[in-house]
Amino acid sequence: MAGNQHNPDQDVDSQPPAAGLTRREAMLQLLRVGGIAAGAAGSGVWFAQQSRRPVPVRAEQARRDHRVAAVPEWPALTVVQFPVGQDAAGKDPIAQAGEPQLLVQQALKNLGGMQRFVSRQEVVVIKPNIAWDRTPEQAANTNPELVAEVVRQCWHAGAKRVIVTDVSCNEARRCFHRSGIEAATRAAGAEVILPDPELFREVELGGVVLKSWPIFIPFLEADKIINLPIAKHHELTGATLGMKNWFGILGGQRNRLHQQIHQSLADLASFMMPTLTIMDCYRILLRNGPTGGNLEDVSLKKTVVAGTDPVALDAYVAKAYWNLDSEHLPYLQMAANRGLGTVDFDKLNVKFSQLS
Repeated sequence: MAGNQHNPDQDVDSQPPAAGLTRREAMLQLLRVGGIAAGAAGSGVWFAQQSRRPVPVRAEQARRDHRVAAVPEWPALTVVQFPVGQDAAGKDPIAQAGEPQLLVQQALKNLGGMQRFVSRQEVVVIKPNIAWDRTPEQAANTNPELVAEVVRQCWHAGAKRVIVTDVSCNEARRCFHRSGIEAATRAAGAEVILPDPELFREVELGGVVLKSWPIFIPFLEADKIINLPIAKHHELTGATLGMKNWFGILGGQRNRLHQQIHQSLADLASFMMPTLTIMDCYRILLRNGPTGGNLEDVSLKKTVVAGTDPVALDAYVAKAYWNLDSEHLPYLQMAANRGLGTVDFDKLNVKFSQLS
């Protein structure tokens, strides 16, 4: 697809090109318009290798910190977009095959390459949102092309094993199949592991709300974890983004956590600190989330937002697409207060890239 080749002259470092606006306003405008140039058109195999019986994990061992060291030369946040054009009739924008892969490739390049995050012989667990029995066009689950490209990038970095998994809300086999993620990631060489009620380990999380909870074993035994949420509306919180995606590592009665949702999200973010977050904004679900179903609620943005600060990623996307800030999403400030990131995304080193 010749039209999707990256033009490096269209990269923008740190300061977005928006005269007369504050940096924060310019960043938000760039994400909202859907283009940097505003106005431009084997589960059995895996578990067979786990020889020991699941045992409770001590509270002091509970925290899973998979982060890599910050490097000043690389940004903490990157936004990569294709311009959202229109069809031949000048109406609806068109999704192009291959665009999600190119977005991921450029995002990783902007952040220093996958080799910065994944070392040789490491076991990498990739956590998309595969919660719902929906198709990719309905934007309830992470885009399968995006997930498959992350798998390939992990292999290129020398990973020993690459696992794709999630604890679905709807029936798991249907979710993994209908989302397209199972087929796409198996084709890329990933081990796709469906949740099994017998394969959870009770962990003392040490949270304010989350004291002890069953965690799906692959998330406890990974060397690196990459979070791949999709940006969606949520009827309870207003938006479901990166930190909400950690609900998919839990077993048990997760609906109980909705009674104290923001504190629960901060507890989860404190427990599972990812190596990298790559947020799927290729299609976003603007309304009637998190399950969706109506294509009229979906907006094609052709965007990926990625980085090492999970708080900033959530804060940026929530503000740009739903005009939600930390006053509306208290978990953001709670997570920031725990030293997990910043809500002041406009103060970070950010790299913007537009593909064409």
